[in-house]
Amino acid sequence: MRVIAVHNLKGGVGKTAAAVNIASIAAASGIPTLLWDLDAQGACTWYLAPDESPKARPPKIKKILSGKTPVGKAIRSSSVENLDLIPADLSFRNIDVQLEKHGDDNTVSKWLEPLGEDYGLVVLDCPPNFSRLAEQILDVADRVMVPLVPTWLSMHSWKQLQEFAEDRKLSKKKFLPFFSMVDRRKKLHRDFLENPPAGLKRLMPGYIPYASDVERMGEHRLPVYAFAPRSAAAQAYQLLWKGLITGKDGLKL
Repeated sequence: MRVIAVHNLKGGVGKTAAAVNIASIAAASGIPTLLWDLDAQGACTWYLAPDESPKARPPKIKKILSGKTPVGKAIRSSSVENLDLIPADLSFRNIDVQLEKHGDDNTVSKWLEPLGEDYGLVVLDCPPNFSRLAEQILDVADRVMVPLVPTWLSMHSWKQLQEFAEDRKLSKKKFLPFFSMVDRRKKLHRDFLENPPAGLKRLMPGYIPYASDVERMGEHRLPVYAFAPRSAAAQAYQLLWKGLITGKDGLKL
């Protein structure tokens, strides 16, 4: 089983859309996939789990952390075939407090270990912050996809992420930046595409456009390829997926 995290210190950069689409494309390619919505805002959950009844809600995070409830009990079916979901819950906002209570071991790694019996890939949609949870996720992930809007402020957040990784002795090779919410009408965006800053090593191929089809995910509550398979956005996510699994450093699934 492989683990992909989608993370950025900044919110509003297309992180959740990337997580939903990458997980859905993986599932459509025949890989049993689990998407874990670790952001208390629950955007992934809203996109992919139309059932909002009390029975569909996951156990409280403290029950999972205490060992009273196994992680598997939190798994739900999604609206995408071959893709399961661990929905977010408001109790996730207190997850760092709970992690502090339950010791210094990598709890996320322990959660993920038994899931390898049923899944070939786990995609983690991470909250936009640096925290104990983030440190554990970034440690256990095989790859960390980092969406960046092509601006200098995004480059600053990328630098902060690299410093965070270096401080905690995490391999920088696992961090894969890609351009997101690109508006080619803006000169700065075009400049970034044509001449990416030197600090963006291992930049992933292509870019995710600032497109209405991505916003329409909220209307359809589905990944882009499901309702607009020929759109530029759908093709961009496909290219992103291909970049993850091919090449010298491709993820072996």
